[in-house]
Amino acid sequence: MPFLSLSPAQFRNLDDKTIDLLSREVYFTGENGQGKSNLLEALYYSAYGSSFRTHADQEIVKKGCDSMSLRTIYREENGNTHSTFISIEKGKKKIEKDGKIIHDRKELVNTMPCVLYSHDDLDFATGSPERRRFFIDQSLSMYDVMYIDVMRRYKRILKSRNICLKERNYNLLDSYDIQLVMNGLEIQKKRKTAVFQFNQIFGKLYEDIEGTAGVSIRYEPSWKKTGEDNSGDSSLPMIDDVMETIKSKREMEKTLCTTMSGPHRDRIIFVKDGNSFVPTASTGQRRLIVLVLRTAQAVYYTRVTGKKPVLLMDDVLLELDPEKRRRLTSMLPEYDQLFCTFLPGEPYENYMHEGTMVYSIKNGGWEKIR
Repeated sequence: MPFLSLSPAQFRNLDDKTIDLLSREVYFTGENGQGKSNLLEALYYSAYGSSFRTHADQEIVKKGCDSMSLRTIYREENGNTHSTFISIEKGKKKIEKDGKIIHDRKELVNTMPCVLYSHDDLDFATGSPERRRFFIDQSLSMYDVMYIDVMRRYKRILKSRNICLKERNYNLLDSYDIQLVMNGLEIQKKRKTAVFQFNQIFGKLYEDIEGTAGVSIRYEPSWKKTGEDNSGDSSLPMIDDVMETIKSKREMEKTLCTTMSGPHRDRIIFVKDGNSFVPTASTGQRRLIVLVLRTAQAVYYTRVTGKKPVLLMDDVLLELDPEKRRRLTSMLPEYDQLFCTFLPGEPYENYMHEGTMVYSIKNGGWEKIR
């Protein structure tokens, strides 16, 4: 049986002690501000070396302290065991995996794969195009180290190219253009494949829970084959075609001092029967879109890797009616472990199974109540 042993020393407002999470399902219940989400954040931080709530590491250290540490032990279904130790001391972060110091967070990929359901996910439906690109990139980065590398290269090249445009140093543009295209087309290829695979999962799940058919995800790459419209599903353009596209925009880019095309301008849209769905969707439908999207992410990860993820669900059922809550929880994908947070009064008894552990969280401490 997989397990996690968490030692959240000085982590936000959590007490400095160890909690052993031996059950396949663990529920945390308590009022807002007591530390429920901090426990999920600690698990996520152990898995990826970063927080889902802040980009500033120092913000996760408990107020009044200058250090923190997290030690996690994770055992896979095949019996392989991994340990991680992450500490922050006087602003300096150290990450260890299986007793060895690592210097790049990408080395944590596939160690303890977590899929997080949170309120901020609503941005994937209603937020900027950047947020939807982030979701697809995150889905790929959960298992594909090569994708992490190509994304990093692309961002470095894009940044350098934009600096050239702002400083009117145009001599290097031709060199940056070919690098931008080579890496950018690789990103678009992987995104296109990922969206196609997501659509094998997403629409059916959404229909089963909400009852609305014909909802899908459409990928609109910034670089297209000549004559292709947004609904086309043909192959990506050739390198020479993209180079021509970039050259045709160069004068405009010199004026605006920024790169006008590439994967950083791709669009990902939720559609119903070919038309944009989110603008006319209800609040409940929008919330359900992102819940199904996260569920599809977990299914996608398992199909690609053969591994079951750890699911982290942070008070995400609140805006669904009881019947949709029941349907969603009954259709959760296969998982290694499930961690959920609930407010008092939530009928979590309707979702739990035999062996589910329930903890009451108060003032950063916890008490097992089942």
